[in-house]
Amino acid sequence: MPNFILTLSCADKPGIVAGVTSELFGLGANIAESNQFWDKDTDKFFMRIGFTAPEGVDKDGVERALKPVVERFEMKAAVADQARTPRIVILVSKFDHAMLHLLYQIKVGSLRAEVAAIISNHQDARSIAEAEGVPFHYLPMAKGEKAAQEAEVLKVIKAADADLVVLARYMQILSDQLSTRLFGKVINIHHSFLPSFKGAKPYHQAHERGVKIIGATAHYVTPDLDEGPIIEQETARVTHAMSPDDLIAVGRDIESRVLGRAVKSHLENRIMLNGHKTVVFA
Repeated sequence: MPNFILTLSCADKPGIVAGVTSELFGLGANIAESNQFWDKDTDKFFMRIGFTAPEGVDKDGVERALKPVVERFEMKAAVADQARTPRIVILVSKFDHAMLHLLYQIKVGSLRAEVAAIISNHQDARSIAEAEGVPFHYLPMAKGEKAAQEAEVLKVIKAADADLVVLARYMQILSDQLSTRLFGKVINIHHSFLPSFKGAKPYHQAHERGVKIIGATAHYVTPDLDEGPIIEQETARVTHAMSPDDLIAVGRDIESRVLGRAVKSHLENRIMLNGHKTVVFA
């Protein structure tokens, strides 16, 4: 595994790759992974590089070495130290399938993360959290108490030093204030193939319309409900013979997989925001 991951974006122009790789060479680094993308519509360049650095070189040292090229190309750049295990906070309501999938992926080593806390507005997930040895925070949503409840949610997230907040079928809409404050650090799984069939009971809507494909969408949370930058999607074919319950069963499997892949991509620094869209490097 690379010691560090460098992600960068800037206006496209000649010399970006050469400039970055030259600085890394001067540092004595060895590039293990490299991906790049030029968005023709915005003329913006995106790049992700995984590299190993000589013994004794820390994150600060890497950032100092890259500072000249970052300033020259006016880059938005970030360096992630892979020695640190990312910490996530999971928010869940009553449906626990997506949360259980994340916990299993962590257990088997497919997802490198530590669940620092589980927050719920119901008590259903308490036994799961206790079995996993994860702190459980029951924060119910009383009518008219949204601001107070979200203040407690934010307090838990801060105390957990979370790198990412995951809404694993958390059936509460985050306020504009909280969505803005945590922008780019909250991933939601939407139980529908956005932008179709928004709102309540999407599988029932799909069934009433006789759809032949259903799906799920993982996206970053923004103040615009279900309009955040899309990270991952998946669909499955269904037939006229399937009931709404059949569609729900298929949908839950899709939701779990899609959320798992989105969280993994984020924690591996493979996602870069590009306006209302995302660049997701494989």
